[in-house]
Amino acid sequence: MDSKVIFKDIVLRCIDCGREFVFTAGEQAFFADKGFLNEPRRCPECRSRRRQERDQTIEYPIICAACGREATVPFVPSEDRPVYCEECYRRLKVEEKVSEPAGRERTRPPRW
Repeated sequence: MDSKVIFKDIVLRCIDCGREFVFTAGEQAFFADKGFLNEPRRCPECRSRRRQERDQTIEYPIICAACGREATVPFVPSEDRPVYCEECYRRLKVEEKVSEPAGRERTRPPRW
């Protein structure tokens, strides 16, 4: 049996702006190839705007607890925990991994 799916253009309504948009057969085939199970909920314009907003990460200034240099981090630093610049964080992460006993590697980074 041939299980080839034939896609047809369908009209959907954007959850952000309320406008209708066409989910083309080609887009549906692309979604199926990528394993996406849900139809898009936003029109292409709203998806693009949302992507741009997400990519504009706010950086917060810090003084590295290890080397004392000024740096920025993509999260609000906590007063009660040390915060490291990227270079020191990577170095400390490598040092921690080396000091872990065999077979007991961490599955996520430590909470500094």
